[in-house]
Amino acid sequence: MESKKIQFVDLIRQYQNLQPEIDAAILRAVGRGDFILGEDTREFEKEFATFIGVPFCVGVGDGTDALHLALLALGIGRGDEVIVPTNTFIASVLAISQTGATPVLVDCDPSYYTMDVKKVESALSPRTKALMPVHLYGHPADMDPLLEIAKDRGLFVVEDAAQAHGATYKGRLCGTMGNAGCFSFYPGKNLGAYGDGGAVVTSDAKLAEKVNLLRNYGQKVKYVHTMKGLNSRLDTVQAAILRVKLRHLGTWNDHRRHAAARYADVLAGSGLKLPAVADYANPIWHLFVVQSDNRARLQAALDAGNIAHGIHYPIPVHLQEAYRDLGYALGSFPVAETIAERLLSLPMFPEITEEELLRVAAAINAVT
Repeated sequence: MESKKIQFVDLIRQYQNLQPEIDAAILRAVGRGDFILGEDTREFEKEFATFIGVPFCVGVGDGTDALHLALLALGIGRGDEVIVPTNTFIASVLAISQTGATPVLVDCDPSYYTMDVKKVESALSPRTKALMPVHLYGHPADMDPLLEIAKDRGLFVVEDAAQAHGATYKGRLCGTMGNAGCFSFYPGKNLGAYGDGGAVVTSDAKLAEKVNLLRNYGQKVKYVHTMKGLNSRLDTVQAAILRVKLRHLGTWNDHRRHAAARYADVLAGSGLKLPAVADYANPIWHLFVVQSDNRARLQAALDAGNIAHGIHYPIPVHLQEAYRDLGYALGSFPVAETIAERLLSLPMFPEITEEELLRVAAAINAVT
């Protein structure tokens, strides 16, 4: 008999564990009828700001909008450049393009897969206005050198923390070190809604107010528009769900850390390159990503074992057809190109069991 499928992220199991809390929160929100910028949105913004450790949080439509609105609020637009890693989900780069600015791509660090800070200086130009480090897979980017470059050059720093809810860099929470931190609440994230959602967090009151205006048609009072805004508001029902989940996030992140440690133990002799953790980092393991010399064989073994898996990300941004206009070619960023052929993401979620971890390891160890 075929074994039960091990999901990549088991959102049904998570819901079943929280069902009474989630159902009650949704019913309360629906019962109030305040579906747009309602009570749960306002309360979640306060609670998430407290969790992250900043004064201001503005809930928006999704993580891409969070980045887009933060950049717009900082005045970034046509003629400007923003430096961003090529090894990221394309949303990081799309948000830059949506402002009219030009993304300038850099390669990633071979150990941690985040922005290679040694490549940033050569990417700077008189048009550079911001740096966008991405805290990839829940592992922080190396922020201090980037913050030093930004300080010396008068640049903004917008942190893409879409995969890093609760990760820390030298004890500082991701999203708190730059001018703005941007989060996604896509369902599969460590803190995920049941649809799209996002947030911009900041310690800058003026920046928060500008994002607040931009997300809601540029209006402070209904039908009085002080700037050209967008419609990108965190849905009240989603905020109600996020309020419930936020109470569990710390525990869930600890469970992910435990699962990552167990993976490291049971895969120690596999021959795979396992994820490295920098001495400055306390990651929250949004993803557990290994490198394989024969990824196709490894994928086939996992498929045969009825085990879900993923690739994050199979094509670096500079090789995507959508960004051919940037003028990069094969060979432009060799580290990102090499790892794109080798990386594989294993099942990772707080509820994953010891039995499931051992099944994953057995399937891998049988072919490595």
